[in-house]
Amino acid sequence: MMRLVVAVVLATGALGGTAGAHPGDDHPPDLRVWRDADGLFELEASFVLAQGDRVQLLKHEGGLVWVPLDKLCAADRAWVKARTAEIALLNGTSPPVAERAPAAAGGSELAAAGLFALVAVAAGFTALRKRFATATAAVGFAASLGVLTAADEPKVPAAQRAFEPFKDKLKLRADEQFLYVESNGVPDHRMMVGITAWQQQVPMPQAYTGRNAWRIPLHPKLAEKPVSAKTALFRGAIALAANGVPIFNPIKNDGKTDTFLAGELDEFGGHCGRADDYHYHIAPVHLEKVVGKGNPIGYALDGFPLYGFTDATGKEPKDLDEFNGRTENGAYRYYSTKKYPYVNGGLRGQVTVKDDQVDPQPRASSPRPALPPLRGAKITGFERDEAKGTAVVTYDLNGKAHTVKYTGNADGSYTFVFTDGAGKSVTETYRGRPGGKDGPKKDNPPKKDGPPPKKDGDGPRLPWLAAHFDELDLDGDGFLTAEELKKEVARTFTGYDANKDGKLTKAEYDGKGPAVKSALAGFVRGHAAEFADADGTITREGFEKFMLAMFDKADRKKAGKITKAEASQTGPKKPE
Repeated sequence: MMRLVVAVVLATGALGGTAGAHPGDDHPPDLRVWRDADGLFELEASFVLAQGDRVQLLKHEGGLVWVPLDKLCAADRAWVKARTAEIALLNGTSPPVAERAPAAAGGSELAAAGLFALVAVAAGFTALRKRFATATAAVGFAASLGVLTAADEPKVPAAQRAFEPFKDKLKLRADEQFLYVESNGVPDHRMMVGITAWQQQVPMPQAYTGRNAWRIPLHPKLAEKPVSAKTALFRGAIALAANGVPIFNPIKNDGKTDTFLAGELDEFGGHCGRADDYHYHIAPVHLEKVVGKGNPIGYALDGFPLYGFTDATGKEPKDLDEFNGRTENGAYRYYSTKKYPYVNGGLRGQVTVKDDQVDPQPRASSPRPALPPLRGAKITGFERDEAKGTAVVTYDLNGKAHTVKYTGNADGSYTFVFTDGAGKSVTETYRGRPGGKDGPKKDNPPKKDGPPPKKDGDGPRLPWLAAHFDELDLDGDGFLTAEELKKEVARTFTGYDANKDGKLTKAEYDGKGPAVKSALAGFVRGHAAEFADADGTITREGFEKFMLAMFDKADRKKAGKITKAEASQTGPKKPE
């Protein structure tokens, strides 16, 4: 029987002294990052075969490549040696193909021999698989022949099954520790409609692929010190919906605003971030129509599942902990609620938090700069043409309909057409990514009247006080006073000063210290080098002096308070 199994395996391509890894599988188990001996390149690819002194790899994005074995790093060479030994052990010792199937044999004899071999494989494969439990290549090969029983087939992780209803839109793969979910972050349903507090961002596809894919732990463990969404996790995602759309903390990154109550979310509980990345802020319970009632609608980034409003009995659970979860049948799970925290209220499982977000997690990007909020606008429509790569957002402003039409181009750029309520249009094309060496590049810059909306400004370089004016205007009266700014400085400084010694070390404010809910928290992390001492230490006096200098520059009338328009001024004061 072993000889027949070997015959089938060899006949599939392990001829001529090569070792293969069934490249026909959509998600090969040997997907890994390969490195060269000099550390000059990295390549995410799957092992296909080793032949002589070369290794053939299947690149993650497609395409085969041969790499000299001696050019790989020592760890990769050792891996190849172990992998080929695995496959050799699976194949065993086998007579040459010619001895088993003479050239003179008739077609019927060959067919009979092949059928006999497959029957033998089907009858004996379970025992073989137990003997060679690590030989995943053989399992994938036998599955492709259709000779495995349900008990023999490789087990699909429970987490992966939750995402499979959307497998036509996602790419799923898993290793021993994690499920990896690749998506573009764009759902099938319409987006943005109903938002009344809009920051002028629009939904654009994201490259959550390869090493930038979402990562769900397959063996989650409860943490001794869970992370609450009330005091942390104000940046980045805390969960991933079953359709591949990230789910963020219901409280936005200012640490105080409930996005749902503030009117920032659309009819499905989502909106776009500053990178034009669409995400949910409340539980996407509408996905139950696809995944089925009682099945997970997503997974938290700690590896525990997220369910809808009801449990297996069809009732809303009343005994949830502060994280919206409970243990059932020995396993922890989160539930959705119609009130805060709406979704998992933090992370009950073990995670690494860095810079106030789960680390690592995928990065989002946009070719255009982030814009400020547009007061008074309400989004009334969203249409898209996937074939043309075009989408149109319609919004009402002062009783008139405005539109933003944008199209993805073959070269990676995006063309935006802004049309105001009077029918006047301005076109802009954005190339590259913000934050690069030269920043975002824009073709056909607008004239002075600019694309609508101009009321709150549309430039990428608003002064910091203007960009964060609404957060700093603590009483919401439309004026920012020096006293309000001092209070925010004090609150931020106190929040970071964990040991209360009157100074901030880099360790306290660079993301390793306590999470701080303040409009200035992010400013400290990003601009500390501008006002910190040479050793990175920040004093309260130095911090306050720096912020008041910014304020005084905007307060040209020396009134002790400024409007948003005054905060937006750049350049020297014009003569009266």
